[in-house]
Amino acid sequence: MIDPFDDPAGYFSQLILLAPALLVAVTVHEFAHAVVAVRLGDPTPRRLGRLTLNPLPHIDPIGAIAFMLAGFGWAKPVPVNAGNLAHPVRDMAWVAVAGPLANFTAAFLTLVIIRELGGDVGRPGGGLLLVVLKGIYQFNLALGIFNLIPLPPLDGGHFLPYLLPRASRSFIHQLEQVGPFLLILLLFTGGTRYIVLPILNVANAALHSIVGLVL
Repeated sequence: MIDPFDDPAGYFSQLILLAPALLVAVTVHEFAHAVVAVRLGDPTPRRLGRLTLNPLPHIDPIGAIAFMLAGFGWAKPVPVNAGNLAHPVRDMAWVAVAGPLANFTAAFLTLVIIRELGGDVGRPGGGLLLVVLKGIYQFNLALGIFNLIPLPPLDGGHFLPYLLPRASRSFIHQLEQVGPFLLILLLFTGGTRYIVLPILNVANAALHSIVGLVL
């Protein structure tokens, strides 16, 4: 990201180009949560208007402002009532993993389109459409990986109860209490980059290899 203090005009121009990528990634992510929750028996997302590809119901105003000022933001979590699910622990894990999987699928499809248009994610430029498409690819891939960090309130934290034995429930409860503060600490210290970037590089190489086989 361009430093907003060094080049305010360039910073906001970059944000304008990245905004569609953020909207697509966030909408795909939250819509996937809503679809799986509804399919598994919880009508809450449908009742609250979250079963939609319209980005507006998924936008968190404070998260949007944070994106404008700091270059990162967040969306409104899709409300899910686990009491409506036939198998609450297992089904909540499916709901949680649906968001990142949707982002990885969107990233794959976007990369196919980029390659079909003769673009290259590794090269800058290429026209306005390719710049936006590259942003969509990168945001979806990064958002999917970021949300797999096993820390509440991220999706990775939400399927910990399904992965860990029952004896760890007290630990999970404690983690749910401190998770948001740990996440804020990681974000503001830049610690998330040491988690996300290595996985991002591997995932990016893997997707390029898969697309290369398909095309």
